[in-house]
Amino acid sequence: MSTRDPLFPHLLPAARELLQTDNSQRIQALRADRWIDYPRAVEALGRLQELVQTPRRERMPCLLLHGPSNIGKTQIIAKFLRDNPPSYDKFKGVELRPVVSMQMPPAPDQKRFYRALLEVLGVPQSPTSTLCTLEHIARDILKRISPQMLVVDEVHHLLAGSAREQRASLNLLKYLANEVKMSIVAVGTSDAPVAFQADAQIHSRFRPLELPRWTESDDFRRLLAAFELVLPLRKPSNLQQRPMAQFILTASGGLLGEVSRLLTKGAELAITTGAEQLSLDMLEDAAYGRR
Repeated sequence: MSTRDPLFPHLLPAARELLQTDNSQRIQALRADRWIDYPRAVEALGRLQELVQTPRRERMPCLLLHGPSNIGKTQIIAKFLRDNPPSYDKFKGVELRPVVSMQMPPAPDQKRFYRALLEVLGVPQSPTSTLCTLEHIARDILKRISPQMLVVDEVHHLLAGSAREQRASLNLLKYLANEVKMSIVAVGTSDAPVAFQADAQIHSRFRPLELPRWTESDDFRRLLAAFELVLPLRKPSNLQQRPMAQFILTASGGLLGEVSRLLTKGAELAITTGAEQLSLDMLEDAAYGRR
């Protein structure tokens, strides 16, 4: 059956193509990571792109992207990294990375921070290196590869340290932004803003962008419509219908990751049972593990 068959207008071309594969391949495709466009993500990606295109200046703008766990922050950053891949400067003989991404160590420790940064940069380091040495190497490497942005995920880990340790780590971020003249994007849970309020200068530098839990709204229904376009089911499920949308919202707790998990599990049931569409009963089975 053609991938452009008018019987499947509810699917994007890639999902239509999957209809020509067997059930196991469709289920395998369901379990893979996928990108879903929705207004909040588009806004966040737009803000990130503005930052990465900001000309270098003395005071680089920074961003604090925060929201509950499993709300979709990691997927947004992954999409942004795919949109801004490294390139190779054959004249300098170095890889140029517009965006460098790392995780904040589990506790705010400057040496561990620099070691984590050097690790993602692929720079070998001695276990006996001092903080001063690590800082010097990291600063010089960053200046060589010329990133426009440093993304630091899991910044809520700052709260695991004392007030003094938190302030030292925040000053480290400010130092790197000033010294390398790059924007810094801090990513964390809803607790992250608490750490950034400890320093007035840091608080003013990092503009917050929140990804809150979903609520019943037109935006949520549009999100469900976007999901339906990529679920390789032969029949439309009309996920935007009020009873379906309300159940998905309640069962997921308004978390994007849980919405994706529920729809993926439901779609697997729809394929294995031959129903080829999601129903309220099937979503309930998926949510409560009844099958």
